Amino acid sequence: MPFTAAVITFPGSNCDRDMAVAIEQITGGTVHRVWHGDADLPAGLDFIALPGGFSYGDYLRSGAMAARSPVMQAVVAAANRGVTVLGVCNGFQVLTEAGLLPGALMRNAGIRFVCRDVPLVVENNQSLFTARYTAGQRITIPVAHHDGNYFADADTLDRLEGEGRVAFRYGEPVNGSQRDIAGVLNASGNVLGMMPHPERMIEPAQGGSDGRALFESVLTGLGVAA
Repeated sequence: MPFTAAVITFPGSNCDRDMAVAIEQITGGTVHRVWHGDADLPAGLDFIALPGGFSYGDYLRSGAMAARSPVMQAVVAAANRGVTVLGVCNGFQVLTEAGLLPGALMRNAGIRFVCRDVPLVVENNQSLFTARYTAGQRITIPVAHHDGNYFADADTLDRLEGEGRVAFRYGEPVNGSQRDIAGVLNASGNVLGMMPHPERMIEPAQGGSDGRALFESVLTGLGVAA
């Protein structure tokens, strides 16, 4: 079956092309580039990606204004219908601001921009996004953010842990995130937000291919051959 995806571009997005190229290369499918001001999404989407960057210059809070862009009403509606949605870095921030994921991304501990490869631990390999990994697998994925410090109240954190909704955890201190959380799932498992950039680690020329299995996991889960 054909695979159809959309990558949303906001003013200030700077990883949208990287994401689109990665999806095209791995899936061989069609990737629509959607502007934030569009009120509608293309029909028949299997996958929606919210890329990294600095939407609206991180004005107010990172992702706060982008979450209120016209297209986000369509993204929220699609997610609620079960369409697979991935938010990376700024996209993760947008997903929390839009209410699709719990918690918030705050300023990094130490008030420094972090840009380097980091070790991640796959906490849950039973999700749509992680089935091609093994539980407890250590992988390497790059980060590049200033506001990646994941915060939620203790009850929310306990619920995320108890429901297996922590997808990835940092293998070492990176930005002060509570419980070293690097990526979380929604209750239905079709929405993932993560600060590290899997689209930047899909082939040896990039220094490794540990991010590739995330996209291949989605293909498998949706019944599309990788």
